[in-house]
Amino acid sequence: MQNKLAKIFGIFLLFLFLGGLFIYLFNNDPLPKVVPSEEANALASKMLEAVHNEAYQNTRYIKWSYQEGRHQYNWDKKLGLVEVRWDEVIANINLNDPIKSKISKKGNPVVGESKKELVEKAIKYFNNDSFWLVAPFKIYDKGTSRGLVTLDDGSNGLLVTYTQGGTTPGDSYLWTLDENGLPESFKMWVQVLPLKGLEASWENWEEMESGVLLPQLHRIGPIKLDMGKVEAYN
Repeated sequence: MQNKLAKIFGIFLLFLFLGGLFIYLFNNDPLPKVVPSEEANALASKMLEAVHNEAYQNTRYIKWSYQEGRHQYNWDKKLGLVEVRWDEVIANINLNDPIKSKISKKGNPVVGESKKELVEKAIKYFNNDSFWLVAPFKIYDKGTSRGLVTLDDGSNGLLVTYTQGGTTPGDSYLWTLDENGLPESFKMWVQVLPLKGLEASWENWEEMESGVLLPQLHRIGPIKLDMGKVEAYN
């Protein structure tokens, strides 16, 4: 009986390995090689216009959540302050001067090395989770380059590479846009994911109170990333 179970388990592991190998081989796209160009910058500008970049620049407050509400954010863009909540932690982060940040856990102030670790964790959460909300507005960030990629349907995609800044510099994103320049999806070449060229949708765009367009949902295969109740106002 034990030998039979061991054989079944071995077969299961083999199929699991082969399935993983199949996914790895057929979902790992090489990063397109492009040359930065004015044509790419023109497409980037069209993208920014589609998402109402001017309204975004003038927006002061943005609120949203991530991972089904496990991470909650209240961001004051003007002052560079963000309140991050997860588990029983409330982190009031000063993005311009992190040492001035304040942390509490279960209602009690956190100090010393524990505070430093939680501040770093909160900033890492913010960098990742805010990117899923406002990445289109970061395509001209310091250290970025932009190039055109011809997609399968003959249209142009916009490849944006981040050579510095954030938590994981060196990541690249290939944006697919509709005819008006509104983002529909991007493919990712990022350090934290073993699969290269993984695609995520950008869906349910809504105009906020401040006039900016922000997405409410992303899909990566069967996985949904819900941004919660998104608000942007002044």
